[in-house]
Amino acid sequence: MGHVEVGMPLQSKSPKPSAFSQNLVAAGPAPDSKPKKKICCACPDTKRLRDECIVQHGEATCEKWIEAHKQCLRAVGFKV
Repeated sequence: MGHVEVGMPLQSKSPKPSAFSQNLVAAGPAPDSKPKKKICCACPDTKRLRDECIVQHGEATCEKWIEAHKQCLRAVGFKV
């Protein structure tokens, strides 16, 4: 006949994640970890604003948007 293995249930009885896992999520990526996205696909909102400003006004007048995009890239793990 068949062999049935008894062990721990597959699902946790508690619907809430542990405090440990919540802290890991809140901490964000580790400083040495590589970003999961390519740099061209990261931060599309700040990238769009930066690019539109540069096209319309030139790079010299768009430092605010350029820096905002760099900060976003750093926040997701890129070294720029």
